[in-house]
This record gives sequence, structure tokens and C-alpha cells, in this order.
Amino acid sequence: MQINAIILQPNDPFKWAAGWNSPIYCDNRKILSFPEIRTFIRTSLASIVKNHYKGANVIAGVATAGIPHGALVAEELGLPFIYVRSKVKEHGKQNQIEGYFEEGQSVILIEDLISSGKSSLEAVSALRKAGMNVKGLVSIFTYGFEKAKQNFENANSEYIALCDYDNLLPQALKTNYITEAELPLLQEWRKDPSLWKKRNYGNI
Repeated sequence: MQINAIILQPNDPFKWAAGWNSPIYCDNRKILSFPEIRTFIRTSLASIVKNHYKGANVIAGVATAGIPHGALVAEELGLPFIYVRSKVKEHGKQNQIEGYFEEGQSVILIEDLISSGKSSLEAVSALRKAGMNVKGLVSIFTYGFEKAKQNFENANSEYIALCDYDNLLPQALKTNYITEAELPLLQEWRKDPSLWKKRNYGNI
């Protein structure tokens, strides 16, 4: 919130690619432009990998926004780095996974944001097909949708986020980023984003 990487505006919602109206916009790419915050995020992600996923051989970034943060974490931990494209490259070597790795290595995925988890789990699937042991995924932020939780459970994949929507709202209220009147509207959105109503706005 300090750098407007997260914006909350329930009375003037954003339009998502899925067609939903959303009171929140999250752009973790902005973190890269602020060295102090970038360092905090890097060390926090690295701490989770080091303490929760001991024995990881490789760090992988999910294209595209997870790539820079993944590379920073790999540098912090002194580990090799690879990244996973959303689909197989259509020319050249036609790789989906870029960088050097070996079958059987343990890998941790770094992602910037989890909504439904679809792109993250596609990366998990690509790494598993390549013979790697995906120990888990760490993200900067998650909306905490029930659909995402179910998707990760169905894929038998664990994930951890530095921050989630439930922790964001009290902090936003505490720092006067939002008002008490806006809080119920923001809480309502998370329950069912596709059907969320905005005051004086109507059905989505």
C-alpha cells in the first residue's frame, strides 16, 4: 500500500480480464522499483524457502511476474534459477522451462500473485512432467479464494503466501487506507467475486 502496488477502491472498481468487477488491483511489479521494499520481499520469500522447504535444489519463477522475484530469491539463497513459460515456445528449442535443471531435483516455485491458481498450477504441472519434484509454491500475495484452495488441493500442491486478503483489510483500515463504511463491501467481494455488487452499481 505504501507504493500503491495494491490499490483498494470499492466505489470505483477495476475490470478484470475474467470480466469481474474488482475493488482491488494488485501490481507487484512496482516492488522492483523500490529497493528497500524489494529487499524486504526478497528476504521474506527466501526465509520461507529456507525454513519451510529445506533441501530445495532449484528456484523457479512463474512467467512473467514471478520471474524477477524468483531470480532475486535464487540469488539470496545461492541456488540455480529457472523459469516456466505459460506455454511451450513456438520457435527455437520450443522450451517451456528455461534454464538448466536435472530430473529428480527439488524445486520451489515463486509467484507474485495467486487468484484462481490456474497459471501457477500449470507451471507446477510442467515441472512435474519434466521429472522435477515440486516441493511447493511461495507467492507475495493471494486473494484467498476458496476456488484457489480447492485447485491446489486437487493438484496435491502446497502454497504459502507472504500476505493475503484477510490480513490486508485490517491493515488498510488501521492506516486509514479504507474507511469503516467501505470494509463490508470489500469483505463481500471476496465471498463471490463473479456476483459481487458495488453500491449504486448493480450486478456484475
